[in-house]
Amino acid sequence: MFFLIGYMGSGKSTIAKELSTALNMEYIEMDETIEKDQQMSITEIFERYGEEYFRELETNLLKSFQGKKVISTGGGVILSRENQATLKNGTVIFLDASFDTIDDRLSNDSTRPLWTGNREGNRQRFNKRRPVYHGLADHIINVDKKDTDTIVAEIIHSLKS
Repeated sequence: MFFLIGYMGSGKSTIAKELSTALNMEYIEMDETIEKDQQMSITEIFERYGEEYFRELETNLLKSFQGKKVISTGGGVILSRENQATLKNGTVIFLDASFDTIDDRLSNDSTRPLWTGNREGNRQRFNKRRPVYHGLADHIINVDKKDTDTIVAEIIHSLKS
C-alpha cells in the first residue's frame, strides 16, 4: 500500500490517481470516500458534527485498507497517533509543497473547512503539521513548480531506489 500524505492543496488526489495508473493499482481518495459514505461534503460534516467526528471517520477508513492500493489521505490524517501507526503499514510518500504554493492553490477555494482567510493562521497550521509529515515519510517528493508527470516519475524513481 502506498499512502500519499501532505498538506491540503499539495496535490495528493491528482498525484495518487496518476500514480495508481502508472503502478496498475487501485486508487482511493479518502475524502471522496468519506463524502460518499456520509452522503455529504467534508464542509457539511465539519459544520454538522465537527472536526473530531470527521477525524474518527478518517481513522476508521484508514484502518480498513488492505491490499495493493494507492491512497490519497486527507491533509490532517497525520494528527492522530493511531493513524500514524496505521500509515506505517504501507509506504508513506510525502508530497512536500511550500506554504506559498499551498496558499496560491487554495486562495480561492471555499470547499476546505480548515482553510481560512487568515493567512497567518493558515501558515501556523501548515508549520505545525510539516514536521509530522517529514517524520512519517518513507519518501519525500518536492512538488513546487512541477507538473503531474514529473512528480509521478520522481515518485517511481524514488520507490525503485
